[in-house]
Amino acid sequence: MSHHFNSKGEVIPVTVIKVGPCFITQIKSEENSGYNAVQLGYGEVSPQPRKSKKLTKPCLGHFQKVSLPPYYYLKEYRVEEGGSYEIGQKFTIDMLKVGQKISVTGLTIGKGNAGNLKRNNFSRGPMGHGSKHHRLQGSLGSGTTPGRVFPGKKMPGRLGNEKCTIFGLEVIDLDEKENLLVIKGCIPGKPGNLVSIKVKE
Repeated sequence: MSHHFNSKGEVIPVTVIKVGPCFITQIKSEENSGYNAVQLGYGEVSPQPRKSKKLTKPCLGHFQKVSLPPYYYLKEYRVEEGGSYEIGQKFTIDMLKVGQKISVTGLTIGKGNAGNLKRNNFSRGPMGHGSKHHRLQGSLGSGTTPGRVFPGKKMPGRLGNEKCTIFGLEVIDLDEKENLLVIKGCIPGKPGNLVSIKVKE
C-alpha cells in the first residue's frame, strides 16, 4: 500500500496492483462445455527447460494445442457469449478508466492455527492465580443431553487464508507503461498475492 495526493491536497490510502497482460487460452461454449466462459492465462513461463519443468505435460499440451506460450496461472470467467472473443486475445490495463468502480477477489493472509480469543473475539477468563482458565475455551455445551457438540460451534482452528472480495474500489490512477493500477483502499492478501479484478457494471 501507499498514499496518493488528490487535487485538493487530501491524502488517499491506495494500493498499487500490477495488472496483466492476460491472454485468452481457452473459450468454452454451451456446445462443448455446457456453459459460456473464457480462460485467461497470466505470467508467461520462461522457455528454459528448468522453468518449463514446473508445469505438467498435460498442461503444456493444453497450450501447444492453441499455439500459445505456457502460463503459470489460469483463471476462468463466465461470459454471456463466447463468440465475441478469440484465442490469444490480449487484455491489458487499457480496459480500465480513472474513476471506475471495481471489485477485487483474493485470499486473505493466513495466520495458522489460532485460539478462540483471537479467532472469534472471545473474552478471556480471570487472570488471578486461583483461576483454572485464562485463555481457554470453556464449556462446549450441555453434558448428557445431547452429549455432543453441535456443528458450527465456534472453536479454535485455522485463521485466515480464505477467499475474500472487496467491492466498490475506485480507480485513482493508471500507469499504462508499467501496467500498474492504483486503487483507493486495501485489498485482501499480502504483497505478491494473486488477485482477480472485475469491473462493476
